[in-house]
This record gives sequence, structure tokens and C-alpha cells, in this order.
Amino acid sequence: MESGQLQTPKLSIASNLSCEHAGNSGAISRDRSKRIDLAKPSDFYENSSRSCHLLVHRFIHMLQTLVLASSSRVRSDLLTSAHVAHVIVPARVDEDTMKSALLNEGASARDVADALAEAKSRKISQKRPADLVLGCDQVLEFDGAILSKPETSEMARTQLTQLRGKTHKLLSAAVLYENGQPIWRHVSTARLTMRNFSDDYLTAYLERNGKDIQHSVGGYMIEKEGVRLFARIDGDHFTILGMPLMEILAYLTHRRAIQS
Repeated sequence: MESGQLQTPKLSIASNLSCEHAGNSGAISRDRSKRIDLAKPSDFYENSSRSCHLLVHRFIHMLQTLVLASSSRVRSDLLTSAHVAHVIVPARVDEDTMKSALLNEGASARDVADALAEAKSRKISQKRPADLVLGCDQVLEFDGAILSKPETSEMARTQLTQLRGKTHKLLSAAVLYENGQPIWRHVSTARLTMRNFSDDYLTAYLERNGKDIQHSVGGYMIEKEGVRLFARIDGDHFTILGMPLMEILAYLTHRRAIQS
């Protein structure tokens, strides 16, 4: 799927709409012979000019493009499954360098996740200021350290051996930008406890999932066989997948960027 491609059908409204003094009829039209009902009468103020202003305000938000500043297929699929139209425009950010600099300054895992998510949304927002840009990031914290995505099966084996029988945290951050400025942010946390799986099972698991888990922090994909590694999970499912989806949807609904 190419960057910038719309992921779900996008509402299209003809330009050149004009408002009429329609009272509570709830209509916007291009001319006096055609009217398009857009909302229930209860949504309008008694004053028709204020009603028209409210409708235009709502359409501005509804027509605003949501840009996902990430190449993560999982995050895009979460939005698509929730019927949230969006385009994918991955942000090229040197995450390793940023992460190292932040950790050297004593930043917490929460701050690192938030800063990386913001860096992604800010970079794309500078190119697309009129759009809503969503940047996301996830970090794994274990014993006060942050683990990165394993680049090889052996690195995944080392990480999973470290995590075996113990509890770690996943922190998923999301930051929304508009006009080059942050307008909303959230970081959610999940706590996961791995069972004491055998070395034989770990070897078989890596043989079956080696390529996929190299793109997953911690060396597992909870939505696949990785769930068998765990004895207990406390936290939101979407947080574990890398996006605080419920909170994102709540904000977009409040903003009227999506239908409520």
C-alpha cells in the first residue's frame, strides 16, 4: 500500500456551498432549488445564521484528512477496522539516535515514547499543516531499561530469555498535530507477565516466528502465537498492539472529526 493512499472511503462535499436562512429546516444548499439535509433539527440553534455556522464548522472537521505518520500495518489496520478514514505517510525519524539522546538525559520510558510519537507527527505536520497528523510509538520497559526491536532471531532469544517468568511494561504513545503544533497527546501502559516457558518451546517458537517478530518490540506478537508466552496480561489490548485506540477515538469524536 503506497504512502498517501486513502485507507477507507472519504466523505466528499461539493465546493461552493452557501447557507440559507432556513430556520430549523437543517439544510445547506448551492442554490435555492436544491437542499441537502445534513443533521437533525435538534442540532441547530434557533437563529438560522448560527445554525449555518455550526454546520460549516462541523464539515471543516469532518473533511479534514487524518494522516497516520507511521508505516505500521497493525496501526493502520486498527484505524481501518474502526472505520476511521486515513492516509499513510511514514515519518522518517532516526529513532535510535533520539532514544539514546533522551536516555542520556535521564528521560523515562514514558517520555521516550511520547517524544518519539511527537517527532513523527511534527515532521509530517510541517509538510501537511492543514491535516490532522497522528504519530505513534511504543517502548518496552523492563527492570528500568528500554528494549529495542530484535534485529535477529538470536537477539529475540536473548530478549525473551530475559523476560521469561517476569513482568514488563509496554507504553504506547500517540500525539496529534495540526498546523505544525501539538493539539492532543496520550500515553497508555500495559503490564505483561511471561510464563516460565521451556528452552525447547522457545527454540520452536523462534523457528516458526523468527521473521515476523524482528519487527516487534520484545520479540513477540500478542495477536499471534506470542500470546502463548504469557501467564498474565493487565492492560488495554490496543495498547499492546501499539496504539491507544480508545483514547484516540474519544478525542476524534469529541472534535467531531469522526461521526458520533
